[in-house]
This record gives sequence, structure tokens and C-alpha cells, in this order.
Amino acid sequence: FIVKLMSILRILGIETSCDETAISLIEVDEAGAHVRVLGNAVHSQIDVHASYGGVFPTLAKREHQRNLVPVLEKVLRQADMLERMNRASATPEKIEAAEAILSREPELWESFKATVPVIARPAIDFISVTIGPGLEPALWVGINFARALATVWDMPVVPCNHMEGHILAALIQEKAGTFELLERSISYPAISLLISGGHTQIVLVESIDALRGGIYRIVGETRDDAVGECFDKIARTLGLAYPGGPKISRLAALARKAGIESPEPLPRPMMESGDIDFSFSGLKTAVLYLTRRLSGASGAPLDEAAMRGIARETEDAITDVLVAKMRKAVERYAVATLIIGGGVIANSHIREALEKLANECSLSIFLPQIDHSTDNGLMIALAGYFGRTKAVSADTTLAAAGTLALGLRAAAEPAAAQKAEKTP
Repeated sequence: FIVKLMSILRILGIETSCDETAISLIEVDEAGAHVRVLGNAVHSQIDVHASYGGVFPTLAKREHQRNLVPVLEKVLRQADMLERMNRASATPEKIEAAEAILSREPELWESFKATVPVIARPAIDFISVTIGPGLEPALWVGINFARALATVWDMPVVPCNHMEGHILAALIQEKAGTFELLERSISYPAISLLISGGHTQIVLVESIDALRGGIYRIVGETRDDAVGECFDKIARTLGLAYPGGPKISRLAALARKAGIESPEPLPRPMMESGDIDFSFSGLKTAVLYLTRRLSGASGAPLDEAAMRGIARETEDAITDVLVAKMRKAVERYAVATLIIGGGVIANSHIREALEKLANECSLSIFLPQIDHSTDNGLMIALAGYFGRTKAVSADTTLAAAGTLALGLRAAAEPAAAQKAEKTP
């Protein structure tokens, strides 16, 4: 399917990989240098999932069904593109095809058929949508919604990788109400650290092309829990409500200000392992055993000082491991640029530590704005722009891929790096 490769482009990005229903509409100029955000909205499901202590996939699917059409309306209204008509803007055949696409999302179809067919086709060139990785029930809702929209509005769809979106979100910088695209400023090879609730990966970025997206190789990843998952599980052990990461960070900041230390040190798992993989399950277990010892047989709640000290030590341990692994990756692959993405980079302590690493190693570093670090539609709209040559027609079958990889796992370390490490 052919989409415009030149001139101004408008892309609608749809993100439903987890517990945010997010849509963004962007405009990229002819030079591919600047982005204007015409509309952007995120509906968080945190309150819905809080009682479960984490995201419950079937609830996430239901909430996406309920919220996609209202979020779309909000975005089109922001972009001044919500023009309602007295009659359907699409043929009965297209509306029927959209119904077939949404046959497994009945609640979404009811909302869709009452709203979308009477919205005039907006001046959008194509729709991009996350197909993975993520929670498959949630992904399917976004994919089918994108295909149904594209069917009614007669426009192509670009399937996108959620993790690439996180990388690209770090490559825009706000200037005077617009965003400058910075991919031309990257010196290669680059290393990207992706840290979120579901992922912890180190990715070698060999190139990012304005038409074909990026070429990536996974060179390090977690063997068990992701960083965000570890934060949340430790927070639950400490009796903190979901989502736990921000609460751990707040307590840790209070502990540093007051000079409070942890009652006992915590491990830095795999920090000296020699590779650049991660493991955080041991840290989670260490906190569990520590809190049990402190609580005693009575199971008494921890006092405030102990809570703050453990939170600080947890954040310090995770930060130490992330920085150590990234330092090793920088040395091993002789990189010139760091690109950091994912919701956990909203953590100011981790953010500052990685900025310090970049400064010590004389590297350029790209970090997303805080409000662009968590899942959002803007990053998927950007991924659609960079991957637009992969556009397909609306009747093309797209499948949700919960474990979709950003790139191949590197089979072996570079020979030069191996030799250098073995040299006395």
C-alpha cells in the first residue's frame, strides 16, 4: 500500500498495549524536521486496576473498548477536525466491513457505529497502531479499532512496535510550540536502554532512517522481572498501593533528604556478571525477607524510617545495576550516543544517574520529556511516520503479538570486546 512519502504528513497514532488508552494526531513538515501535535489524549486505567495490585488484562480490554471513541473525539476536537454530518460519511459496505472487524469488541462497536460514521473524514494521511509487545487482549482492541477507522475513512494502517515508539519519543525536543526531530543528530552506533513495567532491554541502535525506521539488535535484557515490575512488587511488599514505582521514589527522596539509610543493604543482582543482562527477582526476594525479619513474628507494620530506608536502598540498587550495565555496554560497543526510553525514566534519580554516566563518558544522551516517557499515542504516531513504507490497506489482517521483539537478540559479543575482556 502506498502512502505519501513527501509533503506534509498527518498521522493518527493509537496505543493500547497495556493500561493507557492513548491517541495522538501529529503533523510532520515536508523536510521531516519538525512535528506539530494537533491533538493528544491519554485515558489512564490506574484506578481500575489498583485493587488488583497490577494490570488485569481482561479489564484492560474492557476499558479500551469503552474509552477509544471518546479519546478519539477529544483528539479530533483539539485538532479542530471533529466535523459531524447529518448522514454517514462512508458507504454501507464500509460500515458493514467495520462491523465485521469489531465483531469481537461489541461494546466498542456500539460506540463506534453511533459516532464514527457521522464524523466527516478528517484530513489524515494514515493511521499507526501498536501491534506489540504488550497484553494481547488490549492490543487486539487497538488493532481492530485502527482497522475499522481506516476502513470507514479509506486510509492505510501502519503496524508499529511499542518499544520502537519509546526510542523515538526520546528523539523529539520542544521548541516554540513545535517539536524538532533529532534523529539526524545521532552518532552511531547508539545504545538504547528501555525500562518500563514490562521491559528492561539494552538495544544496539545501528541506524534510524526517516522512511524505514530503525535497525536494532537486542544485546541485553532481563531474565525475569522488568524494572517497573520490580518496583511495583517491592512496593506491594511494603504495603504501598499500585502503581508502586512513584511511591518508592517519593519515599527514597525523603530518606536522602533526612539521611536515612536502609536497615540492611540490598543486593545488586548480576552487576558483576560480565554480561549486560539483568535479573531483579533476587532484589524483590531480598526485600521480602528483610521486611519479614523487621516485622517479627507479630507481623507488625514497618516504622516510617525503615520504609523510607528500604525505598532508598531499592532505588539505589536498581540504579546502580542499570548504570553498571550501561557503562559496560558503552565500552563493549564503543557507542557515541545513549537513547533512554520507557515509563521508568520518569524516575528522577535514575534519570540523573544516566545523565551523569553520559557526561562521564562524553556521550550525547537523548531522554524523553517526563510526560512522554509513559505509554502515549504520540510515540506511536512517530513510529508510524518513521515506518510509513510498511503501511498496509485496512483489509489486511494484523495480529496482536504480545512478545513482539524489537530486533534479533545478538548471538555473540563482538570479537574485539571478547578479546579485550580476556586480556590480562
